[in-house]
Amino acid sequence: MDLDGFDGEAQLQVSSPLPPAPTSSDALKYIDEEWYFETNRRGRWMDLIGDYAGSEPFVIDGDALFQQVLNDSLLALGRHDEPSFQILHAFWSLERVLKEFQSRDANIDVVFWQYNRHPTCRTGSSDIVVSSRMLARAMLFRHLNALDITIHCFDSLSDPRWIDYMSNTKPMFVMTADGGVVRYDDPDFAVDADRILLQRVFIYDLLSQGCSVSLLPGAEYRDSKIMSFIYEHRHDPDARSHLRPELWAASDAALGSLGASESLVRRGVLIVSLMTLTPQHLQPSPDQDAWIPEFIRAMLSDRYVAHAARHEMLWIFTAHILILPALSLPERARQLDKLHPDLLNILLTSFLPSVFVSLEYVLPRIGKPDLDGRVYIALFAFLLRQPEVSPAEVLGAEAHVRMQAIWSSCGLPHVDFASISRSFPNPPVGAENPAPARPRGLLPFSHPCFDDELAPVHVDLTEDSSTSLVPRMHFNTAFNDVYHWHNDRRSILPPHLGGDDPPPMDERQRFKKLRSDQRFMASLERQAQTLTGAFGIPLEQQVILSTRSTGRSSSKTDSKPRVITAKAERLTSADKIRQANAAKKQSKEDDSNQTWWQDQLKIFSQESVSGQLVLVDNLLRNKRTRDGWLAVEIRLYRLHLQFVQWVGRPDQAEPVVRDETITRILCTVKDTYRQPHLFPAAVSLLDSALTAVGLSTVVTDLKASVTVVDSDRTLSFKFVKLLKSKTGSPVHKFMPINEELFTWQLRLFGEYMDRSMDSEADPRVPFWPDAWQRKVLDCLDANESVLVVAPTSAGKTFISYYAMEQVLKTSDDGILVYVAPTKALVNQIAAEVYARFKKELTGKSCWAIHTRDYRVHDPQNCQILVTVPEMLATMLLSPPLARTWTPRIRRIILDEIHTIGQQEGGAVWEQILLLSPCPIIGLSATIGHPERFNSWLQSVQEAHGFKHSFIYHPHRYSHLRKFMYALHVKPPSPFTGLPAHSDTQRIKLLHPVALLSFGTRELPPDFSLEASDCLSLFATLQHFRAEIPFDTDELHPAKFFASSSVKLLRQKDVLEYEAALKVVLARLLESAECGPVLARITSHLTDPSLRQLDAQFIPPMPSFRSNLIYFLADLRSKGDLPAMLFHFDRKACEMMGQTLLDDLEKAESKWRSKSSDWKRKIERWEVWKSQAKVRERQKEKDTRRKKDGDEEQGGTTSATWESSFDPSDPSPEFSFAGISTAYSKDEIEYELASLARWTSVPEWACKALQRGIGIHHSGMNKRYRTLVESLYRVGFLKVMIATGTLALGINAPTKTSAFCGDSLYLTALMFRQCAGRAGRRGFDLLGKVVFYGLSMSRCQRLVLSRLPSLGGNWPLTTTMVLRLFNLLQGSDSAPIAVNAIRSILQLPHISFTSDFGKQQILHFMRFAIDYLRRAGLLDEGGNPINLFGIASHLYYTEPGNLALVTLFRHGILHKVCGQKDSIKAQRDFISLMSHLFGRRYVPKSYATDENLRQLIKKSPSMVVLPPLSRDAEAVLMQHDGDILRVFTEYALAYTTQRSDDLGPDTVLPLSGRSHDALTSSETSFHTHLRRTATNVRVRSLFAANSGLGDTFRTVDELSTTARQGLYLNPYAIPSMSGFTSSATNKDSTALNAYLLDFFIHGQPAALRKANGIRDNDMWYLLEDFTLTLKAVRANISRLLKTASDSHAKRGLDGDLEGLDEDDVDSGYGTYASGDVDDETQKGADLQSLQRPPAVSDEDWRVFEVIYAATQEFETKFKAMWA
Repeated sequence: MDLDGFDGEAQLQVSSPLPPAPTSSDALKYIDEEWYFETNRRGRWMDLIGDYAGSEPFVIDGDALFQQVLNDSLLALGRHDEPSFQILHAFWSLERVLKEFQSRDANIDVVFWQYNRHPTCRTGSSDIVVSSRMLARAMLFRHLNALDITIHCFDSLSDPRWIDYMSNTKPMFVMTADGGVVRYDDPDFAVDADRILLQRVFIYDLLSQGCSVSLLPGAEYRDSKIMSFIYEHRHDPDARSHLRPELWAASDAALGSLGASESLVRRGVLIVSLMTLTPQHLQPSPDQDAWIPEFIRAMLSDRYVAHAARHEMLWIFTAHILILPALSLPERARQLDKLHPDLLNILLTSFLPSVFVSLEYVLPRIGKPDLDGRVYIALFAFLLRQPEVSPAEVLGAEAHVRMQAIWSSCGLPHVDFASISRSFPNPPVGAENPAPARPRGLLPFSHPCFDDELAPVHVDLTEDSSTSLVPRMHFNTAFNDVYHWHNDRRSILPPHLGGDDPPPMDERQRFKKLRSDQRFMASLERQAQTLTGAFGIPLEQQVILSTRSTGRSSSKTDSKPRVITAKAERLTSADKIRQANAAKKQSKEDDSNQTWWQDQLKIFSQESVSGQLVLVDNLLRNKRTRDGWLAVEIRLYRLHLQFVQWVGRPDQAEPVVRDETITRILCTVKDTYRQPHLFPAAVSLLDSALTAVGLSTVVTDLKASVTVVDSDRTLSFKFVKLLKSKTGSPVHKFMPINEELFTWQLRLFGEYMDRSMDSEADPRVPFWPDAWQRKVLDCLDANESVLVVAPTSAGKTFISYYAMEQVLKTSDDGILVYVAPTKALVNQIAAEVYARFKKELTGKSCWAIHTRDYRVHDPQNCQILVTVPEMLATMLLSPPLARTWTPRIRRIILDEIHTIGQQEGGAVWEQILLLSPCPIIGLSATIGHPERFNSWLQSVQEAHGFKHSFIYHPHRYSHLRKFMYALHVKPPSPFTGLPAHSDTQRIKLLHPVALLSFGTRELPPDFSLEASDCLSLFATLQHFRAEIPFDTDELHPAKFFASSSVKLLRQKDVLEYEAALKVVLARLLESAECGPVLARITSHLTDPSLRQLDAQFIPPMPSFRSNLIYFLADLRSKGDLPAMLFHFDRKACEMMGQTLLDDLEKAESKWRSKSSDWKRKIERWEVWKSQAKVRERQKEKDTRRKKDGDEEQGGTTSATWESSFDPSDPSPEFSFAGISTAYSKDEIEYELASLARWTSVPEWACKALQRGIGIHHSGMNKRYRTLVESLYRVGFLKVMIATGTLALGINAPTKTSAFCGDSLYLTALMFRQCAGRAGRRGFDLLGKVVFYGLSMSRCQRLVLSRLPSLGGNWPLTTTMVLRLFNLLQGSDSAPIAVNAIRSILQLPHISFTSDFGKQQILHFMRFAIDYLRRAGLLDEGGNPINLFGIASHLYYTEPGNLALVTLFRHGILHKVCGQKDSIKAQRDFISLMSHLFGRRYVPKSYATDENLRQLIKKSPSMVVLPPLSRDAEAVLMQHDGDILRVFTEYALAYTTQRSDDLGPDTVLPLSGRSHDALTSSETSFHTHLRRTATNVRVRSLFAANSGLGDTFRTVDELSTTARQGLYLNPYAIPSMSGFTSSATNKDSTALNAYLLDFFIHGQPAALRKANGIRDNDMWYLLEDFTLTLKAVRANISRLLKTASDSHAKRGLDGDLEGLDEDDVDSGYGTYASGDVDDETQKGADLQSLQRPPAVSDEDWRVFEVIYAATQEFETKFKAMWA
């Protein structure tokens, strides 16, 4: 469903006509323009595991997988010009690709469709290519079946078995191939068109079947992520009717044409079905050679052309098969031997195609198939060179005997190699393979912090840097990281620590700042009040005294745990006096309360019973009724009223009435029993109440923990009589329950049961903590690190504030850093801290906020810092702070720590953990397989010297009940207003077990049943007990709980019952025989109106929008507001808000035009207005009378409804707004006026706020979002429409969480985060989750999905190594920095998803240092120099940051910026930057020449980024070669020094199958193989099977073909190949030109329509690029200033060091004043363009262009959101 309108904005609407009898090329062009281009535009580049599928199953198209393997240019197989068939390499590649998925916990099935074989086999190509790929496909399939992977084979997408598979397994998506880029001008395109057309049609049909699609080609395996494009499905059974029928005819014709081509290659040999190659269908003979005669006879049949030397070729081929088991992998690693061209031609055109087709046919009968084309050719060449050598000597005795037996059994003649040798003389033999080249040495390096750690890394040193480059901007000036990254004029350090003084402010600026601070504090105060519920009264902050004022030491924190011991109380005289005073005060309060209570009872007597209940409920919120005898008596009065109301009802005996009333009565009784001042008379009444309703058996349980005071009292009212005086039996016979006690409780009382888990009193906190919470407290008291994983509502919040209190109380210098993943959560936590704590500190603040956008108070001069992870990582790596600030950190709290697995920013969390100087607290509700993550976290904390504990609590405090809104049912009547609305009965319950009809085979770990679910499940099991093959009678509640020690069930008792029921469910799920009965059980538990609903049904857009108002009205009528409506697209959220506002306004307008009540009200108001002057005169008279002292005679004018009435205000009948005591109407109007005045909040959003509807997403103004959160918390807003911004810990308690419409970003993780907002502890006993506008299958998937395992990121990048040196150098090797780095180097694993061991980390570190030295970023002593600032401050963009440094050093930026045309210089600069930063791909099929021509005609965008200049490309390619050399040498050094640890490289990566030689042989041929083999140390021996040595072309090749045990992360190596791929690979994915396009035209609409950038992403992308530009500008400015200052200090008259004299007069001009905007960014005025002394013209020109381009881009960016 296109909620964001993105599809409707497609720019291309022209399609090519389709002729009556189209060719495949015509059809392909038609389907691309009509459908596939737009599908590509709609595709999203995302992490398939972490951000989409999680633990859900998905399908890999087996043929697409095989294409990935066979299309690898490194694999010597299926080449048209050589006879190689290196299947071992293919097996290894297949397992390597599959391991990429397995290592990321992907839940995959591999599926084959028979008609998808043609792209794999490249049907239509030459016979050698097609036949070899046919055989390889079959052999790969056999190998795949030997792995632990589920495989399915189907004929086509219409195969009924595939339909059943889809229905039962429900894969999230299919990962396949689309055929690639279409090149109509390619002469060979016609051959490819048939195959590509079939793949396009395959994707079309998949999407229409309701299965999303992802592309396997081009997928990136980055850290724990798998990145690729996702195309969302559009379920449509009639999808084919939307396109011309000629298309489908052309598709059928293409399939027929490919079949005919395939038959020509097969020459009558039948197609081998893949099913015959599955283990259950294989027919291997015990005789390992039994199949060979059949193969030989097939080869000699008359279907193949006879040719010279056929018998000799066949003999050698058979012999090579026999000797392969005796060959080791090193012997099979070889180059291709040369043969005579004519002989080679016979092999390629005739013999080998026949061999491959014949072998495929007999493959089911081969035991362990193995071929090696290069060994075959080597044997052939060897025999032709030495025809006189006997075959026995060549093959070995055993193989020769077997060969003779086979040959004679076929009756074949003796082979004559001598004649063949004479006919086809061999080319001369080349030299033996040379030994690997000796690696060049590393540049010298020494640093005291690293020398000892890197000592095990043995390397040769060299003084030669191997470059003749005279680098630009190479001043050899040490970098001092003390200035703001985006503004070089702002110091990081405050003045008291040596930083710059803030610029002086004039009076106007001081006044403006004062007002701004006042407004902020007022807003914070208001937000704090909404968080704590302190409305209209001062905040009750906990005052913590400074340790200096109390005389406590602040130098150390007490790390010993508190030991709580019970001691006999011994009262001192002072204690006795205090007790006496307290008793006196209590007596006085009792007297006051007695009088007040009597007054209230008099007021009650004037109301009906229902009215009295409302008044009592209101009084229960009064402070008086919270304690003492009054707390007991008012609850007894409430109980009395409940009985009186029941007795007075005419339907008192109805079961529904009895159930509702007894439930309320039991709740009141429980609440009263819990009061601490319970007196004997109250206990007696409570007992009688329970007896009256038939619950006397639970009295003992309720009294178990009750303390009754000694003094009794008489009630101030007469309690209703419930029991007969003589018999003690109930007065009213209709009252007692007539149901078994436990069954009744499960049915009705589940949400009211005691939720505690072994709770006990604990003096450390003001509540009774559960056992797991007490364990957390113990860990904090012991100063331990702790990871706490517990669901939302379980009670984690107190942990953070307890830790804060510890730090504040024990020290004035200690710091606690609270890290939140979002700015919204940062603001909330800061407000909570402000509300809770108050501590006066001299020259410091108690707390501060620090985000990338703003700061509140001084982050370096506070005790509690609330920040985002990026800022803390920056501060931990800041050299100045390492000396002054970092050592003071006592505790770091990482909230929502599961965000460590995100693609964006996840590595920052890992860096924080690696650098943390103190114990951490990790908090999360949603970590899949938390033990894995905790194991790594524990190793990190222990390396830092901190004990670590893991605390896991799996149970929510409140249950979540799921519902679906039945949009397929039409509303009964039009919406006419909220009071007039009657429930449409379309909110349908989703029983958890009913959702199992989705087809899952196991229950997710968090699958839960509330009490009523348990009961209904048991009843259903009983209903079908005759069909269930095991007994379930023991699950009857009366039997199950018979042995329970309590009669009043608790949540922990229900959990035991739930566990027993889940065991039964698991048995039903595991048993295939129970499938039918399970289906009937799930159907029985499904709401009748949902049983016949198509599981794929998604309502159309008009229905979705028009029913929103009914949905919310239904929630309101059921009392289920407030509600949060989640959608993960910002524009869709706004659309929903506008739709609701329009519906309410239209209905209101219609009602007002017809309502006589409204018209009368307006008339009365108009009359009141006309009397304004009369009221004014009366007011003046009253004033005069008061002055004269005649107050008694003077009248007073009281406020009337007319005085506050405004007809422009929403009518309550058409508003969801609630009544709030925290915000008056005037205050809300003031806030709205302020929003309109000071922000860009749209008018409709303010109007929606007035009607109780708020929008919350990151694109909305921060002040508006804060107001929305506050109004929602206080109950004024009842509807919140939000993206995931509210999912992460925001305190916005809600009754209902609704998911409105589907999204790719609605994952298992996000579902749990958002659903958890409902039913928060302390607010609701039950949360509701409603699905609105989602298909039933999607709802089922979300509820039953498993949380994915946490993904990790590689934290030790090359830039990270550079930043560590900056930390050391800038802090003068501060102890905190040294300890952090040494602990990193001692870790067993650097990342929790990495296989990097300690030794490999050390090697990686040493060679990264060498690269940084050669890149001119480090000197010999490890000091950062020159352009370090750019590299470091853009760390998150690696390798783009290092590429930019390289281009600077090689003068490319000087050349770009040195152009005379300043406008062109700016554009070329932005174009270059767009290649390096903010890169977004354009799907290949969207970026075709034809499509681009159509797009450019209608848009100012160029869409595809122009290629890099040749100079820039050449520089980056050269630099990439240098990088490749450095890290190849790293790999060589590591494998050489650790060879004993690594062992032999003979094991396949996934199966673990070893390929050692079965026997050893010393024949002449074996000796020849060993002598001529390719020697490798780094490359995998399996890859070396294709003749690949230790010479690598790219970093990607190095990392993906490295040997076992050598783990090379390609994203930790700063390769430049991604920037130069367009020059080396024509099929590389094109780059989106959106950044350059925006710089040129500044039109967001064009980016959306032509460039395909969604509104959701646009702001973030443009902001990130703006900050990148500002970082470059600031660093170049600072570098030039530093170099100039250094020059001045040296007193030199010449030029800067490193610059030629000619550079000064190079002719580079400067900008004219008109080229630069007058308006500049904050903190950088025109003075920033003042040229420092001794800066060359060309360097200054570079800065001017960068400055101007940055200003231009930022101006357009700000204008976009103005």
